[in-house]
Amino acid sequence: MPGSEMPAPCVFAPDMAEQVPLWHHYLLAIQSRESPRVQDYQRAENILLTVLERVHALDSRFIVDYSRDLEAFQFALRSSEDPLDVEVLLGVDSEALLIEESEATEPGDGPAICRLGILKEASGLEPWMTADIFSVSSEDRDKCCGHLVPSKVLCVLKDLLVAAIVHCKHHRLIPPGSLNAANLKEGQMRLSLLVSSGWRKIRFNVVPVVRKKHRVPALEGAQLKLGFPEGILRRIASHGVDLVPANAQHWRISTGYLLSRLLDALGSLPGHRLDSLSILDRVNLESWQGGSQNHGLTFDHLKTVLLWASTLFPAPEDWADLQGSVYRQLVVLLCCLATRKLPHFLYPEHNLLQDGGLDLGTIYQRVEHFASQPEESLRIHVTHLGPSRPPRIDNGVKALLQLPASDPTYWATAYFDFLLDKFQVFNIQDKDRISAMQNIFQKTKTMGSENS
Repeated sequence: MPGSEMPAPCVFAPDMAEQVPLWHHYLLAIQSRESPRVQDYQRAENILLTVLERVHALDSRFIVDYSRDLEAFQFALRSSEDPLDVEVLLGVDSEALLIEESEATEPGDGPAICRLGILKEASGLEPWMTADIFSVSSEDRDKCCGHLVPSKVLCVLKDLLVAAIVHCKHHRLIPPGSLNAANLKEGQMRLSLLVSSGWRKIRFNVVPVVRKKHRVPALEGAQLKLGFPEGILRRIASHGVDLVPANAQHWRISTGYLLSRLLDALGSLPGHRLDSLSILDRVNLESWQGGSQNHGLTFDHLKTVLLWASTLFPAPEDWADLQGSVYRQLVVLLCCLATRKLPHFLYPEHNLLQDGGLDLGTIYQRVEHFASQPEESLRIHVTHLGPSRPPRIDNGVKALLQLPASDPTYWATAYFDFLLDKFQVFNIQDKDRISAMQNIFQKTKTMGSENS
């Protein structure tokens, strides 16, 4: 635990100021690849859209959604090659659908699963009540005459994709060898297609989506408003929700688009929020995963960390410095790894680290090592070599990082300011924040005395 006196908040020492160009060199190397990545993505997307347009021509119930333009933006930010979801909108009148939430969900499922019923009094929905996608209700007391069945919808969409690919290849609407459907199998909640764009291969998961007006309480919370542009949460909430297959019989709320809109909103603010996300995604790929993308942190994990960090550090000065911006995400990430809990940003009761086969102990050690001595991971050229610097933290930091697990009140700006100071990157001059941080220090010192 900390010593007897709270040190003065750390300011950038001369040797730390010399490190700043290293962070910017690393960022410039990432940004130099953005334009080619976006071009590769756009070529791959054009191939996929050509196939999906044929799907719509074969069955007009499935609609190509051209309104979503955020995947290219995120693809440019990333170095990782996680699969990308592409939504195929079901053109059903969502007002004629009833969301029947399930009373019980399995641990780790996140947002509640539901069934989508078609109301008995609804009219003009005959195309959605055919046996290939619909199941008739056997109970007269139900408000619904039956339900849209995800497994049936997926089976129809899979067959349509196969037929559309054959058509597009036969008529040379897509380049030879540009699309691999080997993983297009039944029983999956996402239909996987591998698209070649130049030398890059991009995996798309095609997902049927029902779009419906539905409240997301977290978007109405006062806490989130602090870290985002004024009015953006209301505009995002007005979109409603996307319902995607959860299992053979049930649908679930997908928050992917809502989170992407929030990330895009952060990009409109001054500072290095998105730059720091790009840096950590690259470090994750090269150092924390060791070049492997299996069983490690994903871009979505890191995106969630940034969203939380933006609410915990809403002041513009928190994001004015590149190195400081990275560390604001690092302290949140380290806390989540130490407590083995990364709350979903819109459904905080759901822990994103709960499943997925993650070796959280090993990941924590790698992230902590980077936070303590980042220089070796940032050197991308022999000219960046320099003397090794001493670690920024001692062995007691993990005990501090675990405090929110026993006392959720620590999940607050003052606590994370305290962690930033431990890492020697707290550069805020606000007297109220310094006072609150010192109160956290006194609290942890008292706990240390009681436990000794």
